[in-house]
Amino acid sequence: MNADVLVVGLGAMGSAALYQLARRGAKAVGVDRFRPPHVYGSSHGETRITRQAIGEGEAYVPFVLRSHQIWRELEAISGRELFLACGGLILSGKTGKATHHSKPEFLNRTIRAARAFGIEHELLDTAQIAERFPQLGLRDEERGYWEPGAGLVYPERCVEVQLEQAIGLGAAVRTGERVLRVAAEKDGVTVQTDLATHHADRVIVSAGPWVAELLGEPLTRAVRVYRQVLFWFEAEQPEQYAPGRFPIFIWTHGEYDGQHFYGFPDVGSGVKIATEQDQVSTSPDDAERAVADAEAERMFEAHARGRLLGLKGRPHQSATCLYTSTPDGDFILDRHPDSERVLIASPCSGHGFKHSAAVGEAMAAWAVAGAAPLDLSPFSLSRFAPAGP
Repeated sequence: MNADVLVVGLGAMGSAALYQLARRGAKAVGVDRFRPPHVYGSSHGETRITRQAIGEGEAYVPFVLRSHQIWRELEAISGRELFLACGGLILSGKTGKATHHSKPEFLNRTIRAARAFGIEHELLDTAQIAERFPQLGLRDEERGYWEPGAGLVYPERCVEVQLEQAIGLGAAVRTGERVLRVAAEKDGVTVQTDLATHHADRVIVSAGPWVAELLGEPLTRAVRVYRQVLFWFEAEQPEQYAPGRFPIFIWTHGEYDGQHFYGFPDVGSGVKIATEQDQVSTSPDDAERAVADAEAERMFEAHARGRLLGLKGRPHQSATCLYTSTPDGDFILDRHPDSERVLIASPCSGHGFKHSAAVGEAMAAWAVAGAAPLDLSPFSLSRFAPAGP
């Protein structure tokens, strides 16, 4: 099959890119080894956090603001709810210096981003947090950042809707087809799968945990895959954790990565909470998908007990997902150094879904018009180049 642009991987970034390519009238083809939305990558699990002031770096803020606009546009087109602005709370110790997603002073960086972009927010002390959210068991001198425009997106729905819209606009979607090789040539790109050979002028590779396997160096040097575990707990009084009474949250209760957890209001399956780990890497095909009872017990004892009041001690549901991460915790949005025809939209280092709609738009514009509407320079692959002699 021939195309103007072929998209490899149809999760968060890939489904967005395919939709945006189709909107621009490009002859676009998307290929995925599974049938998205699926549970093997990073674009599943019922909900994903979205927030406007991004403590990971101010370069992300334009992406999330534009993504919020695109979600609303897609809701109007599809008639499906994709984005719930239930508010967001970031909690930290008095100093605000705790690290999250490899960024020290995450709370303070979030506050600076909010001020820089004029994002509506409040700063709350311990007493104010306790009064507003009695579900939280607070320690002394904890600070809070409250953002009413934050909330959650429904990842499976977002992927489904963007793929449906892409197909409706003329894009082709080939699922159950595994990409074996991406080969850039002088006059185009050849993508070999287990079922066919495709030719395109350009390719966008948004393959998540499979990106290094497909593209090799320098991705193998810059990317690691980490298994994460998600848990859903029942509350003794579920109405206390309903949207409107309980927000999404990120709670850093220590100074370093791993000493935090995050969670969501109950949107139907219970109170979803999780933490993150970047010590034990895996591969997408070897990752353990089952969740052990001991993992659930550690999650509750280390994070939830005494902090989320009224939760029952054993989760009724769990799942795994994969983070595809860089050493500095930032994205890679760049062309491959060996070919300007191969564009890379991965990895997202565990905080990508909130930005994905705008990233897809930017990558589609770059592939079609040669320039992106948002600044991609902070996400260059060249920052992982080996040091010279």
